[in-house]
Amino acid sequence: MSNAYDQAFQRSVQDPEGFWGELAEDIHWFKRWDKVLDDSNKPFYRWFVGGEMNTCYNGLDLHVDNGRGDQVAFIHDSPVTESITKFTYRELRDLTAKFAGVLADLGVTKGDRVIIYMPMIPEACIAMFACARLGAIHSVVFGGFAANELATRIDDAKPKVLVSASCGIEVNRVIKYKPLLDKAIDLSTHKPDNCVIYQRRMEKAELKPGRDVDWNEAMDKAQPRDCVPVKATDPLYILYTSGTTGQPKGVVRDNGGHAVALKWTMKSIYNVDAGDVFWAASDIGWVVGHSYIIYAPLFKGCTSIMYEGKPVGTPDAGAFWRVISEHKVRSMFTAPTAFRAIKQRDPKAELLKNYDLSNFEILFLAGERTDPDTLHWAEDKLQVPVIDHWWQTETAWAIAANCMGLHQFPVKPGSPTKPVPGWDLHVLDSDNTELPPGEIGTLAVKLPLPPGALPTLWENDQGFVQKYLSEFPGYYTTADAGYMDDEKYVFVMSRTDDIINVAGHRLSTGAIEEVLSEHPDVAECAVVGVDDALKGQIPVGFVVLSAGVNRDEADIEQECVQLVRDRIGPVAAFKHATVVQRLPKTRSGKVLRGTIQKIADNKEYKVPATIDDPDILGEMEESLAKMGYGKGKTS
Repeated sequence: MSNAYDQAFQRSVQDPEGFWGELAEDIHWFKRWDKVLDDSNKPFYRWFVGGEMNTCYNGLDLHVDNGRGDQVAFIHDSPVTESITKFTYRELRDLTAKFAGVLADLGVTKGDRVIIYMPMIPEACIAMFACARLGAIHSVVFGGFAANELATRIDDAKPKVLVSASCGIEVNRVIKYKPLLDKAIDLSTHKPDNCVIYQRRMEKAELKPGRDVDWNEAMDKAQPRDCVPVKATDPLYILYTSGTTGQPKGVVRDNGGHAVALKWTMKSIYNVDAGDVFWAASDIGWVVGHSYIIYAPLFKGCTSIMYEGKPVGTPDAGAFWRVISEHKVRSMFTAPTAFRAIKQRDPKAELLKNYDLSNFEILFLAGERTDPDTLHWAEDKLQVPVIDHWWQTETAWAIAANCMGLHQFPVKPGSPTKPVPGWDLHVLDSDNTELPPGEIGTLAVKLPLPPGALPTLWENDQGFVQKYLSEFPGYYTTADAGYMDDEKYVFVMSRTDDIINVAGHRLSTGAIEEVLSEHPDVAECAVVGVDDALKGQIPVGFVVLSAGVNRDEADIEQECVQLVRDRIGPVAAFKHATVVQRLPKTRSGKVLRGTIQKIADNKEYKVPATIDDPDILGEMEESLAKMGYGKGKTS
């Protein structure tokens, strides 16, 4: 007997125009579309051609007009400033309309670009929606990014206005943004006309006369602006992918398809309804923050939480439990690395006992593979379904998930379950042939991509085709390697460049990590392939221990090696595992495996712009040198 998921999936791939056309009726349109899917210029597909709408209207004004104006739309929870601020839909709409007036007074009109370089504060949400209100294109750059990285994005997007704040706040320090912003503008060829600066009480920035505008002063003078109708195919935002080096790669998101798809996902995937509290513990500047802090929850009429803090340290490893309890969160979404950090600090989840999580129903994890050990730990401690799901900056929403609002499938550890309706996923060999169940290949999506996925790169159609569409004609390559089993469950093993070749055998570093994570003393781990004169490559493992483990590290390392040999076999040639205090990660929690690999192979590397703490790379060099790699490598 088929279920709601099966019915939706089959319809989405067999009749995509009918499927998405019906879902689009749930969006407010100023002008109805002429055609659901325009495929006249393949491979550049366009959704809802001829339709006109406004993203801000659908996220804010529509709910006020429909009687939901007094519901809390947005909660800013900031343990680093010891403050909680709540905004109703009416309050958020009115502030957004006024800031749209600020931008309009500075000459911003439909199609202009605005870069938003801000911390996790409500004004960032207001600025994003204000741009959408005017039909301007926003590009959020993670607050605190290095000046040269911000400069490359300024030159690529060519913003008319830059919106920022005086500072960001980490656990124990204040990060001044204005000096970084000023240096970035000095470095960039393109110069924005104005910078709007929100002054936080912890740091007052010095404004440059004639260019810089004080947020509050401008708001006092501004008149609210109405929503401007835009084409469904007009860009809503540009988001530069993490790890960018050289020429930035700006993922473009359209207005119409984005709103249709994301609103649908809130119930179908996350199983939340209007009025429910939803929390995506991520950051704006990353796609999760765009999709599931700002846009999708507010399209749906939910209450969304923006959290300015950490999973541990603000003040302790019970921080997430406090937020869930205090705000009665129903469904949450974060990265597995956050739960590994919590598990490391509080392995028995003793702090959980201090909070009431009776309203909490589902935990979603994404951003990297969810190892079975973290999955089981979260299931055991929270006693709710823990759902791994898989997606990318480029896709805006999940490619594969257990769609909890359609049909709950049994969880298979290590799998994000099945392709989400709209994503016609295949496993391909290098010659573009479909692989049978169980065989690892490249995970690729048959075109057209569903609404909300990137239609192109910013001012770089050729780059879009070359990077994503050329390797497998007729498909979008995810650059992730994996397989599907005979029940169509998806297993994402690693990036395709993380498949290593050991003496002619193709091995997944993700599979080895899965084994290491099962060791009772290991909180998190990473495996990379390093050059080897005899075997081509061999895997090397790095493990971080759980808090309170006082055993001899050499014993643990040997146990890890033996565990891999027992589970995967001698073919893995796994001989080196070393205990480290921490792993180098991006701010979004992804382990920088490629950088570790370059250090191990003694190759030049660039400190990634997205790294959470650059000092850790020195620690990694020392660890590798002790094993005879990197600077310690012998010829």
